[in-house]
Amino acid sequence: MILCLTHAQDTYTIDLVEQRLQELGHASFRLNSDEFGTRYRLRYRLESSGPQYQLQCGREVLDAREIRGVWYRKLWALKVPASLDPAYVPAFLKEYNTSLHIFLDALNVPWVNPMQADHQTGGNKLLQLTAAQAAGLDVPKTLISNHAEDAIKFYDAHQGDVVVKLHGALSKTMDGSGDFFPTTRLRKEDVPMLESLAACPMILQEYIPKERELRIAYMDGVCYTGSLKAPDTDWRTASTAVIQWAPFYLPEAVEEKIDRMMRLLGLPFGAIDMILQPDGRYVFLEVNPQGEWGMLQKYLGFPIAETIAEKLVERVKDGRK
Repeated sequence: MILCLTHAQDTYTIDLVEQRLQELGHASFRLNSDEFGTRYRLRYRLESSGPQYQLQCGREVLDAREIRGVWYRKLWALKVPASLDPAYVPAFLKEYNTSLHIFLDALNVPWVNPMQADHQTGGNKLLQLTAAQAAGLDVPKTLISNHAEDAIKFYDAHQGDVVVKLHGALSKTMDGSGDFFPTTRLRKEDVPMLESLAACPMILQEYIPKERELRIAYMDGVCYTGSLKAPDTDWRTASTAVIQWAPFYLPEAVEEKIDRMMRLLGLPFGAIDMILQPDGRYVFLEVNPQGEWGMLQKYLGFPIAETIAEKLVERVKDGRK
């Protein structure tokens, strides 16, 4: 049994992965993390033979001992029952989150991705840039600060060729709909606003000229790359009619450096953003351990879901964690 850890709104990609797992002879169990407190019945017991962890959804019962691998797609905030007295919400969230992690911690099997490495990397862009640099990839000069004086000096040092962005995304959608702060080119008239950094630390980076913007779905040494002519900063700000994904083939030397970086980070999977400059240089921007790749499969026909399933099954067979 392969556990697929996701959320109730997840579509398309998870269906494809589960379909391929089924073709490979591995049943899967979809656990919607946001519905853990509203849809599932949990049962944890300590028997003379050891602990038993079980989940039940409808008539389907999942025993932790049956799980051979985990595809960690997403972990979302818990839904709270509308009928629950607001006074009990803190206890509901605390106890259900604790129960969920008790169950997940019991799964000493191959994970894609291991949760600790996933969270550590996703929550630390400086760690990502450091690993990319150590692997031989070019990275932009970067400042993370909450101090206006630092930011203004950085802006001046790069003659105003600077972009600004948040460390974390505000939107969970693939197309950028909903609330989010896109990567934005800093204009001279915006510089006085840097005084507000004390309220919200931000990332400033040198502006990187773009020939193509690249989204790379990496899975255990295999890279699938889509490219596009995007807006001057964040491609998610463009109309979907403007965005036209095209297949792209990375030089072998760049793929080798990406593979080295991902192994340094301890991640079997990641969605990587890079820039191809007009001079032919490849520049690493970031890796999202839970990043979106469905558009690359849908529009370019890349077998990303199949590769995730196949590589996870390989790990299950040889016991790699």
